[in-house]
Amino acid sequence: MALNNKPKRPILSLQSSLSTTLCFIVVFTIPALLLLHTPTNSVCTNLSTQNKSWRGDLRTVEFAWNRLKFDRNNPPPIALKIAVFSRKWPIGATPGGMERHAHTLHTALARRGHKVHVFTSPPDKDTIQGELKENVETQSLSPRIHWHEGESGKWRYNKAWEQYEQENTSEPFDVIHSESVALPYYIARRVPNLVVSWHGIALESVQSSIYQDLARQPNEPISPTFNNSLQGVIPKVLNEIRFFQNYAHHVAISGSCGEMLRDVYQIPSRRVHVIVNGVNEDDFQEDLKLGNQFRAKIGVPQNASLVLGVAGRLVKDKGHPLLYEAFSKLKEKKNDVYLIVAGSGPWLQRYRDLGPQVIALGSMNPSELRAFYNSIDIFVNPTLRPQGLDLTLMEAMMSGKPVMASRFPSIKGTIVVNDEFGFMFSPNVESLFEALELVVAEGSTRLSQRGKACREYAASMFTAQKMSLAYERLFLCIKNETFCQYN
Repeated sequence: MALNNKPKRPILSLQSSLSTTLCFIVVFTIPALLLLHTPTNSVCTNLSTQNKSWRGDLRTVEFAWNRLKFDRNNPPPIALKIAVFSRKWPIGATPGGMERHAHTLHTALARRGHKVHVFTSPPDKDTIQGELKENVETQSLSPRIHWHEGESGKWRYNKAWEQYEQENTSEPFDVIHSESVALPYYIARRVPNLVVSWHGIALESVQSSIYQDLARQPNEPISPTFNNSLQGVIPKVLNEIRFFQNYAHHVAISGSCGEMLRDVYQIPSRRVHVIVNGVNEDDFQEDLKLGNQFRAKIGVPQNASLVLGVAGRLVKDKGHPLLYEAFSKLKEKKNDVYLIVAGSGPWLQRYRDLGPQVIALGSMNPSELRAFYNSIDIFVNPTLRPQGLDLTLMEAMMSGKPVMASRFPSIKGTIVVNDEFGFMFSPNVESLFEALELVVAEGSTRLSQRGKACREYAASMFTAQKMSLAYERLFLCIKNETFCQYN
């Protein structure tokens, strides 16, 4: 009898813990989502009107600095010495988004005449030799790379900081730029001229966890990984709120992230600056001939009525379970609609198994992406990750293509700010399938018209030049408050 009456405290404790965690998630996430909900058309209209007449202290700006006009025709008034801390520096292999951002930004700043020093983890020895040779040949146009000692690809901030201090002794740096937490807060709090760029924060990852779990099939069990992540997600957010205060200046890469930093993380507004990432405008241009050649090369039939494209890592959190299911349904109804998949990952073979209407290419070099974008009628990004902004959306729009994207505050408030730019859907199969049917009904001619509007907007916002000039002005403002005034 004693065994039957034994209390089941562990089970109750687990249920209580899970309920508490979910309660915290609701408390944090729902107000953030309500705060960030703004109709897309009003975002574009209000900001465009506001920016034309705006003047004042740049540190008070809450919209993206990309919307402002900075002098691109003359050299900067001061050649700055800039220290960059990045866990990796893209060499050889296809880089991730954060690495591409760092490379694009600081290469552009070096070409503007600034003395850029990058402190990063070492690549393999063969790659180092090739990069050293290239650096010598283009020293005046490229950042100077400082690889710290140690294992290839393993970031050791203390080693990088030692290199920085040695270089700083000979000639002090004007500004220091950390890509995310490459420099930890306990070092950053001692550096008043430091800027950190956030490519995703923990509060956004809370939303990501929710969306990914909602994408589960009804009979699919909750993964142990998801259960474990729930236990630690709220402490992580609270931890970030506390230690983010140690960074002097914060760059948010989307308007929604900027709002979160100000309103939830309680960073003073004058220390939060929104600068949207940019891509090299020369790499992504409209080229109909190149697109048709690429279609023929990979086997898209000439009688295809519509060609969709998706690119990037083919993993669950990028939304590929949604696109896989939605396109499976679409191809049963439309046998002349094709999907081109550029990227690698666990879902690559599953796409190939869908049959001839899906052309799965695997990984592509950055140099091949221009042809890929020009070969499609519309770009699809079904991501389940609200954090950050996917560069592929900007690349597609720069190439004159409309987009389909998950309805997240970061995308809605920065990328698809006008209904003309494409289609948004809730991150589930049904909503994505409905959007696909709308796209098919419109047809390629109408999508081409949308693409021209996308190209015009992207050229005004998402170029490497726009991004680098905005960062340059921020760095100048930190160096000398005179440059904080915008007239």
